[in-house]
Amino acid sequence: METKQRLLRLIKLAHGIVDRPDLEKHRQSQDQIGELIGRVKDLTFQDFDLEGMNCEWVSLNRAHVRKQVILHCHGGGYSTGSSLYARTLTAKLASCTAMEVLSFDYRLAPEHPYPAALEDALKVWDYLMHKGYGARDVILTGDSAGGNLALALTLKLKEQGRFLPRGLVLMSPWTDLTSSGESIQEKKDLDPVLTEAYLKSMLHDYAKGASLKDPYVSPLFGDFTGFPPTYVQVGENEILLSDSTRLVERMKAAGVTAKLDVFEGMWHVFQMAPFKTAYEAMDRNVAFIIEELLHF
Repeated sequence: METKQRLLRLIKLAHGIVDRPDLEKHRQSQDQIGELIGRVKDLTFQDFDLEGMNCEWVSLNRAHVRKQVILHCHGGGYSTGSSLYARTLTAKLASCTAMEVLSFDYRLAPEHPYPAALEDALKVWDYLMHKGYGARDVILTGDSAGGNLALALTLKLKEQGRFLPRGLVLMSPWTDLTSSGESIQEKKDLDPVLTEAYLKSMLHDYAKGASLKDPYVSPLFGDFTGFPPTYVQVGENEILLSDSTRLVERMKAAGVTAKLDVFEGMWHVFQMAPFKTAYEAMDRNVAFIIEELLHF
């Protein structure tokens, strides 16, 4: 029990729930957590600058897949998070899939509210296309607010009449900034990580002046017709459980191949933690990715 409590405190810190009046110091401590949890043997982390935005390639030191790539959107409520923080997930993705993973430090709120993050995601997408990857060579992944961003990016690509990624893998995606899901109230006494107050604080910083029902802010309200196959994981005890269940329901209603796994007793983005259930969940992510890459 004591070990679990320490782990939950670390996860709360990673997601910004622990009170920290100094946002910049919190972001730095979050990076330290990412470096600590994200340490995996045989991996290379290569930073590069993309028109003023820091990006990071994560890849195996040994033979690995080069034709296809994973583009990961990190979480953090749109106010925290980075490529370093994302190593809690990108290191596992690169190691388990033998694929290269690209993450990027999109601009954060409150300094840079919506649509800054979406503009940066489009910039990274264009970078991959200019490097010679095709849209179907890209698996798009995201956790929490990063899941929101992955969905918003796909909606924007669709609006622009462009080719969409091969598939989406979303971990505890934050899809509804209106907080209209039943789990917000039903799970508030069970969720060990997120609170409604935290969500309100994050959306206030990010969505200043924007409609919370704008599909690029709350992708749940978007048109998913023509979307690629999507796999969603969520914890049973999350206040954001409804964000995932309703997303998959609406995707299926639009004819999308969408699958949802709800993990018993788990919390928000539990996949970043170093324990058995997290690795089992990552194995399922990898199975989905491999299946999509082999399906023509």
